[in-house]
Amino acid sequence: MLAWLLIAGVNGVAQKALAQEYINTGTTQELGVNNDNIIPSSPLLPEEPMAQVTSVSQLKDVQPNDWAFQALQSLVERYGCIAGYPDSSYRGNRALTRYEFAAGVNACLDRINELITTATSDLVTRDDLAKLQKLQSEFAAELATLRGRVDSLEARTAEIEAYQFSTTTKLSGLLIVGIQGRTNNRGDVNPRDGQKDTDDAGTNIDVISLAQLYLTSQITPRSYLFTGLLAGRGTSGPRFTNSVSRNDVLLGYEFPTDNLIVSDLNFHWLVTDKLAVMVGTEGVSMPAAFRGPNRVESAATGPLSYFAQRNPILNMGYGHGGIAIDWQFAKRASLQAIYTSYQPGNPGKGSGLFDGTTTTGVQLLLTPTDTLDFSLYYVNNYSSDGCLLTFVGDECLTTVNTSTGKSAPLQTNAVGATVTWQISPSISAGAWGGYTKSYIPGRSGNVETTNYMVFLNFPDLFAKGNLAGIYVGQPPKITSSNLPIGNNVPDFVNTGLGRAGGQPGTTTQIEAFYRFQLTNNISITPGIIHILEPGHTPDSDSVTIGIVRSTFSF
Repeated sequence: MLAWLLIAGVNGVAQKALAQEYINTGTTQELGVNNDNIIPSSPLLPEEPMAQVTSVSQLKDVQPNDWAFQALQSLVERYGCIAGYPDSSYRGNRALTRYEFAAGVNACLDRINELITTATSDLVTRDDLAKLQKLQSEFAAELATLRGRVDSLEARTAEIEAYQFSTTTKLSGLLIVGIQGRTNNRGDVNPRDGQKDTDDAGTNIDVISLAQLYLTSQITPRSYLFTGLLAGRGTSGPRFTNSVSRNDVLLGYEFPTDNLIVSDLNFHWLVTDKLAVMVGTEGVSMPAAFRGPNRVESAATGPLSYFAQRNPILNMGYGHGGIAIDWQFAKRASLQAIYTSYQPGNPGKGSGLFDGTTTTGVQLLLTPTDTLDFSLYYVNNYSSDGCLLTFVGDECLTTVNTSTGKSAPLQTNAVGATVTWQISPSISAGAWGGYTKSYIPGRSGNVETTNYMVFLNFPDLFAKGNLAGIYVGQPPKITSSNLPIGNNVPDFVNTGLGRAGGQPGTTTQIEAFYRFQLTNNISITPGIIHILEPGHTPDSDSVTIGIVRSTFSF
């Protein structure tokens, strides 16, 4: 029937849709498929002789020698109701199912009505009208069924068009819900003198949720506008509220906003086949602009902690508005660059597009083989308040002035590298390292930090789509700080004097997780994070965090 309707050429889209609807309803058990055309099943006739019938309405199929077939054929030849198959053949000498035949009758009926309506009724003879009337009578049931299906499809099509979001904008999104809790622990905090003096007040089990909606609107064939909306509730909470590293328990999916915010508003333009540009007021950051060598990097479906997402250097400045480029200058080599501002929409002193916290970065990404990815990056950051905004480990590198309530600004240069190796389809290994060196503009001394991570990923472990991961690393740590006295964080925490020196201990984070991919759009990821010497403080208790993250995407 599908082939016949494709050639009817009168009802157009409705008739083609009708053919597909008819096939999908399971009424094709009497049809066979050959070369993508629907033809009657073989054999057409039963082995026993057919009993004689006196009416076409009693026939299961319409044969070329039936009067109905010949009547319709004469109408087709006279009025051109049926033009032929897509390959320009007519195939008018084979048997047709009654529904195929009814579709042809309907096409000729519409054609003759068209001729009568356009005042060319003299072309239609009384004999032809009589033939058509008789055919309508003989195939009344089939015609009614076909027209009913067309009406149903037209109604459904109208409903789909009415509720269609947009022909040029794609809507997508995700929802993350995590349940987590950490063990009771005490820290050496006030002061850091080898005595555990402070309880962690955030050890209750809680729920964190994060919802994101994305609108991708095509502007031209080579450009689109990307808009993101985000709302989050809940937090793992800092362990302590002082200048010791507080972000060692931060999870990748916590972003407490309580209100709906615009997280992305940027324009993407493919200038050439090898050069793309991104510019915007929100969401222009290194994680968005730089290609990540770790192919499972994702707070929704990858590692659980914020630290394990990527090298913290790539979070520096927490960019919002700016411009970025991505240049594929060779088959296995690309270059990304970015300039971004933390508060581009604030015209106040120490803010704006150029005067506040700003970041310039560049990354070289190499893929020497199909199984090896390597990236090398350099970042230059100016922080108006002495914090790098990495949200991991030692990120605030100067002390707060008690008289002004502010920290001295910092100029930072950072370098890092990430490598991943796909050992086999079921296992990959990787590592990253990072180094920063910062100074207070116009003053002597500097402060240095390091961080590293090694990891293993096991895609499709136990079932296709599942993922296991093991990550071990050290979050950013002040290894040396010789700023002017009173500005050095490690000794300020120890003695309150702020003399030169680095952190007394080294934090080590161990993370393991397993993602169950239940469907293409739903996953559940249980995991555990164990932190030794949190806050780079050797006399603080270790911390263990248990997590179950659920992710729903559409």
